Amino acid sequence: MTATGKMVSGVRTFAADVARGFLDITHNSFALLGLAVAFMAIALTARPDLRQAGEEQLMDWLQARQTALLGGTDEPLEPSERALAANPQELPKEQARVAFWLSKKYRVAPEPLSLLVAEAYEIGARTKLDPTLILAVMAIESRFNPFAQSPMGAQGLMQVMTRVHTDKYEPVGGNLAAFDPVTNLRVGVKVLQECIARAGSVEGGLRNYVGASDPEEDGGYAAKVLAEHFRLRQVAGGRPMPLAQPVTPPTLSSQAPAKSIPAAAPAAGADKVALLSASDI
Repeated sequence: MTATGKMVSGVRTFAADVARGFLDITHNSFALLGLAVAFMAIALTARPDLRQAGEEQLMDWLQARQTALLGGTDEPLEPSERALAANPQELPKEQARVAFWLSKKYRVAPEPLSLLVAEAYEIGARTKLDPTLILAVMAIESRFNPFAQSPMGAQGLMQVMTRVHTDKYEPVGGNLAAFDPVTNLRVGVKVLQECIARAGSVEGGLRNYVGASDPEEDGGYAAKVLAEHFRLRQVAGGRPMPLAQPVTPPTLSSQAPAKSIPAAAPAAGADKVALLSASDI
């Protein structure tokens, strides 16, 4: 046999030995793997606690994998920095009376409404506006629906024309902040303040707020707000007021501030209408 033949024969022998060894190793490996699986199955059957622990670890791994694929974060969710409601029982008595009365009249939960009442009183103290006037505007504009929108595009609790007052929303997050109740309330009060200052009276300011320069063109808006304002002042003072029966307040002169409306006795027949008084709190 030539040298070349011997080399080819040697290579073939070496290849055959490698192949035989690989088959032996693979066979033994599969056998070992099968034994391991069998032992694991027996152990999991005999120890349910181990099975449960394994399932939990697998689930944690799958959830972590899903979060990573969706671009999530491992940081826990934090609660909102701003409270969305308040306990009406913790409000000052005057504010609590107003919150409960409005809650019953407009069928709104007293807790989120209490937050708005407290905010109205705080803003009113800073802006020198009667808080019950602010609440009266909210009541007539949106009936305390923070997601209300008019056909003309007025939005939120105070029905502010968002696209007109974009400059007021920019510092607080942009136009979408119109649907945040407290933000909408604050912006609405700014607009109302400007309207009253421009008109020189509350009545005129309300007409400007609704977009009417003539008393006959406001659709009775100013009268409705002032009537509700009058009722809220009575409630705040602890006087029982009907939830549904209209009450005609004294006419507000063009120069008189809103807080000058005098108190009046409940309308005749009020005993036949559901009343809310301080004793209900």
